[in-house]
Amino acid sequence: MDSDYSFNEHNKDEFPPAHTAEHLLNQLMVRMFGCERSRNAHIERKKSKISYILESKPDRRAERDIEQQMNELIDADMPVTFEYVDRYNLPEGIDADRLPDDVSDTIRIVRIGDYDVCPCIGKHVRSTSQIGRFEMLGTNWDESTHNFRIRYKVIAK
Repeated sequence: MDSDYSFNEHNKDEFPPAHTAEHLLNQLMVRMFGCERSRNAHIERKKSKISYILESKPDRRAERDIEQQMNELIDADMPVTFEYVDRYNLPEGIDADRLPDDVSDTIRIVRIGDYDVCPCIGKHVRSTSQIGRFEMLGTNWDESTHNFRIRYKVIAK
């Protein structure tokens, strides 16, 4: 269906399970910590890194909660669906400020059940159960910038 529309050039070849997990993790972090979605992510098949600006460093318990809640979201087997909208009539909750300046007239919106919605032209799985298991590999905290980096991988079930 994407071939019916003209989108911006896309220079990434995402690993769909890890990329879909990125969407879930972004929404989880927004809900848990009241932060923005990440603006700094490097998503790969073997290991992914994603950063958030937080008010304070999460403790070990919060880190375990992130991993546990991610696996619960994945196990919920939510459908991943797409819709196409005019860039001037974005659905409520879609932040146009994050779109590139040269964005196409048609925007693809990715929905993960009722949990997450955001514009994206990347590759995704059809349902969250196809992601596999989310494993947090580690975190880093930079006190001066309040940058919290999560390293993770997804493991096929």
